[in-house]
Amino acid sequence: MKTAIIGATGLVGQTLLRLLEERAFPIDDLIPVASGRSFGKSVKFMDKHYIVTGLEQALEAKPDVAFFSAGSGISREWAKRFAEEDILVIDNSSAWRMDPGIPLVVPEINGSAISEYDRLVANANCSTIQLLMAVHNLHRRFEIERMVVSTYQSVSGSGQSAIDQMEKERQGAKGTGVYPHPIDRNCLPHCGDFDEYGYTEEETKLERETAKILDPSIKLTATAVRVPVSGGHSEAVNIRFKKDFELAEVNELLNQSRGVTLLDDPLNHAYPMPLIAHGKDDVFVGRVRRDRSESRSLNMWVVADNLRKGAATNAIQIAEYCLDQGLLKKD
Repeated sequence: MKTAIIGATGLVGQTLLRLLEERAFPIDDLIPVASGRSFGKSVKFMDKHYIVTGLEQALEAKPDVAFFSAGSGISREWAKRFAEEDILVIDNSSAWRMDPGIPLVVPEINGSAISEYDRLVANANCSTIQLLMAVHNLHRRFEIERMVVSTYQSVSGSGQSAIDQMEKERQGAKGTGVYPHPIDRNCLPHCGDFDEYGYTEEETKLERETAKILDPSIKLTATAVRVPVSGGHSEAVNIRFKKDFELAEVNELLNQSRGVTLLDDPLNHAYPMPLIAHGKDDVFVGRVRRDRSESRSLNMWVVADNLRKGAATNAIQIAEYCLDQGLLKKD
């Protein structure tokens, strides 16, 4: 297939390229797209070099599938134009996630939300993906009433410039100012812009995307924190269920969940960490225990590589699902 990567030189775009090769996604021709300052540069894929081009040229080339990872502004302007040409668009930005006419998908949970008529599919937010991967089977068994989520999100979620800021600060130099305060040796309770109610974009995404993907009856509140970690998001999750549970059954359900690894042996210092999740596609769950302060309630710790399952891997899995279901024709 002819495949376009919009945002091919960014962190997610580069991860997409690596994973498309790693997963042997059937690509006959690659169209890397980036901003004007990258025109004429090349990206390497399958031992070949491809010249970076622009959006107009990519649209004229009529790819079979286009992965958008260049920000919500570009997606709002261009994604539907590609979709109208019968190109399957998988959008990694927040531009279309809450549009009621566009499926918001984590394939292991709700791949069936994609129909043969959908040419634009939204990829969920990184923090939402790992949360729902961990809890969706528990919800089907015990029915979640409420979740309280505290995130510990790596700087890679803000792009390469944020990583550069942290690395400069670690060397004693002033960072580039991606964040309003130093991030090295610091934690910022500030992931995205604040709204009029005092919530940030990341906190609101967790709430709204959980409702759309899993169940609108779930009550969810979140606090999102940026931490000085170069890659991998972590979440402390407190869940209250409608039905009571046994920990043995919770662990069994987690072990049976595709794409989830239960790592829970704290007495031997075995629990999920960003260092463990780095470079892997699974979502890691540990510190699973009853909440002693509240009936029918559970605590868990959830960690994933935000550039892989939180972004690029999930997007590719959407394309693979469409291919397997005959929704993406291979010539």
